[in-house]
Amino acid sequence: MYDSPHQFEPLLLSERQLETVTPVTERIVTGSIKLSATAHETTRASLRELVRQMNSFYSNRIEGQSTHPRNIERALHNDFSHKPDEARLQRIALAHIEAEKELEAMSGDGSALRSAFLLEAHRALYERLAPDDRLSDDGVVIVPGQVRDRAVQVGRHLPPTAAALPAFLKRLDDVYGTARGWERVLIHTACAHHRVAWVHPFLDGNGRATRMQSHCALWKLSEGLWSPSRGLARSTEAYYAALHNADSPRRGDLDGRGNLSTQGLLEWVQYFLGVCEDQVSYMSKMLALDGIKQRIEALVIFRSTQDKGIRNEAILPLIHLFGLGPLARGEFAQLTGLGERNARSLLSKLLTIGLLVSDTPYGPVRIGLPLDALGMLFPNLYPEVNLPLE
Repeated sequence: MYDSPHQFEPLLLSERQLETVTPVTERIVTGSIKLSATAHETTRASLRELVRQMNSFYSNRIEGQSTHPRNIERALHNDFSHKPDEARLQRIALAHIEAEKELEAMSGDGSALRSAFLLEAHRALYERLAPDDRLSDDGVVIVPGQVRDRAVQVGRHLPPTAAALPAFLKRLDDVYGTARGWERVLIHTACAHHRVAWVHPFLDGNGRATRMQSHCALWKLSEGLWSPSRGLARSTEAYYAALHNADSPRRGDLDGRGNLSTQGLLEWVQYFLGVCEDQVSYMSKMLALDGIKQRIEALVIFRSTQDKGIRNEAILPLIHLFGLGPLARGEFAQLTGLGERNARSLLSKLLTIGLLVSDTPYGPVRIGLPLDALGMLFPNLYPEVNLPLE
């Protein structure tokens, strides 16, 4: 029975272990900073919205409750399925997106690794769901942001007693709540992700709340252009295996001095940082200007063979929008080199299919990222969008 915080030590890596992961954290930080200078801010804003949708899909998929990406897109436009189970999954996905956006706005003061933020993450998600949509597996209505008041078992793991949770949460705050410097924040985020999951502070929703906390702890670094959730979901078996291994008790006299395995924690941190580095590396390749120019060109040429309303003259202005930002409609027309009538027709077509977006009927246009274009614009970013709807 776990009832004292010393029972989940160590909470951080040893100095020698830190040396082994420092090169990875440095690469993640350097790559993320470079990412913040790629593309125009309006393009990056569109990517952030897409990442939120992906986080919702992937985090819920880890919990076995995902819906098709196109159903998430429909929910964002208030179009819900007539099938009750599918509509429930849509509502859960939408709540996740809205909660994550709220939490991102709260993460700027560096408090995301504190237990108060974790409780806010749980609240932000579950308060957006009706009681029928937040039932636990045993039929209990989950109260948003409320720490559990009973004993639970997660597989073979028995988390701390309910009465001891305040002490465990305080210890988490003492260790992780004051991290400074992105290399150290990355490591603290990785460690906290496991130790929070180990504590299991809520009756339900621990995984979702923990992944949102990790996303928000790194949000100022990532600028929302990448998130651990995609990588965790794409290696779910490794994710659960690494979490389980870090649950292990100390493996002998050479495995630290805490109750839990120092080596198990190191292996978890290495896995988590590897996921982050993979996400940064992938997005860096996708946003490299030479590559995106070629993929925009390929997309437009391919679409023009399928639809006579799409013309190759759209290539240059779309590349401009991606890298340099919005254009007035007249400027877009000029960049096509077409006559006024043909340029207006092309612009209208691109707005209809979502490759252009505008906030008003006559306002400037910016590049759009419709789901059906992602396969060519960002290969493998969100491949589930191409799966058939059931």
